[in-house]
Amino acid sequence: MLARPSDQEFFMRLFLCAPLLAAIPAAAFAGPLTFEAALQRARQEAPSIKAKALGADAARSARGAAGALPDPTLGVGIESFPISGPLAFEPSQDDFTMARVGVSQDIPNLAKRHAQQARADSDIKAAEADTAVEARTVEVGTALAWINLAYAERRLAALDDLLSRLQRVVGTTTSAVASGNARPAQTLAGQQAVAALQDRRSELVSNVARARATLTRWTGDPAPEIAGPIPDFAVDAVALRAGLDRQPTIRMIDAQSGQADADVRMADAGRRSDFGVNLAYQRRDPRFGDYVSAGVTVSLPFFTRNRQNAQIAEAQANAGRILAQREAARRALGADLEADLADHVMHHEQWMRAQGTLQPLAEQRVKLETASYAAGRASLVDIADAYAALVDATLTTLDREALVAADGARLTLTYRSEER
Repeated sequence: MLARPSDQEFFMRLFLCAPLLAAIPAAAFAGPLTFEAALQRARQEAPSIKAKALGADAARSARGAAGALPDPTLGVGIESFPISGPLAFEPSQDDFTMARVGVSQDIPNLAKRHAQQARADSDIKAAEADTAVEARTVEVGTALAWINLAYAERRLAALDDLLSRLQRVVGTTTSAVASGNARPAQTLAGQQAVAALQDRRSELVSNVARARATLTRWTGDPAPEIAGPIPDFAVDAVALRAGLDRQPTIRMIDAQSGQADADVRMADAGRRSDFGVNLAYQRRDPRFGDYVSAGVTVSLPFFTRNRQNAQIAEAQANAGRILAQREAARRALGADLEADLADHVMHHEQWMRAQGTLQPLAEQRVKLETASYAAGRASLVDIADAYAALVDATLTTLDREALVAADGARLTLTYRSEER
C-alpha cells in the first residue's frame, strides 16, 4: 500500500507544478494563425478597438441624463433683518424679520430638452461610427501584416532553394580544377556569388522578423506563426463603387452631421422661454404668523439678435462645414478607390508577365548555362550570373504576387460597405 504524502509534501509538489499549470492556458491557445484567425484575434484583442468601444459605452450611459430636468435648488436665508432705526439688530422686536427656507426648480423648454436628447442620440451614433472606423483600420492592418509575413517567408524559402542549388554547382569546381576543365580563379567567382546571395538572405530574414513584429502589433501574439492558404480576394469594382456611401468613414461624417443638426436645434430652442417654479416657507417670531410663498419664473429672450441668433448662425455654419467635408471626403475616397483599382490592374498584369515570361526565361537560362558548364563551354561566372538573374526573377515574381494579394485585401476590406 502506498504511503499517503504529508500536507507539506503535497503543497511542495503543487508549488513545483505551478509553472506547468500556468503554462497550460497559453499552450492551449498557441498555434499557427490562419488568415481568418488572425483577423478574429485582432478584432478581439486590439486595445484601440476596446478604447473606442468604451467611448461608445460612455455615450450610451450619458443618454439617460439627456433632456432631464436640472437638479432642484435649496435656498436658506433671513429676510427683512433690521440694521438701522430704533429696532436695529433686534429682530425679535420687529414684525417683518423672517427665516426663509425654499426650493426652486428650473424647467428648460421642451424643445431644448428634445434637442438635448437628439444630441445624445447623435453622440452615440458618432461613437459607434468611430468604433467601426477603428475596427476597419485594425482589420486592414492585420490582413496586410499577415499577407506580408506569408510572402516574406515565401521569399526566404525560394532564396534558400536557389542558394542550395548554386552551392551544389560551386561544390563541383574543385574536381573541375583538378581535371583541368576549370581555372582556379573560377572557384573564387563561385564563392563570391554564394556570398552575394547570403547577403540577400540576411535581408530576407530581417524582413520576416519585421513582418512578424507588425503582425504582433495587431494580434497581440508575441511570436505569431501563420498557416493556411493566402486569401484570394475577388475585387468587385462595381460593388465597391456602389458601397462608398456606406463606408465607415462616410458613416462617421454622417454621424457628425447629425451632431451638428442637433446643435442647430438646441440653438434654435434658445429663442423660446424657459420656466422655473419656487416654493418657500417663511417663519417669524412666534407672536406673529408664518408665511408660504410660491412663484413662477419665465426667461425673456428679448435680445435674440446678439445672443440666440448668433448661436444659431454659428451652429448652422458648423453644420454646413460638415456637409462640405462629407462631400470632400466622398470625392477623395472615390478618387483613392479608382487609383487603387488602376494599380491593382497594373500589378496583376506585371505579375502575370513575371510568372509567365521573366521567371521561366531565367530558369531556362540556368539550365542552359549549367549544361554548357558541364560540357566545358561555359564558366562558373556564367552560371553565377544566371543564378543571380534567376534570384532576381523569382523574388520579383513573388513581390508582384504579394502586391496583387495585398491589393485585393486592401481594396475589399477598405472600401467595402458596412453591410458586407
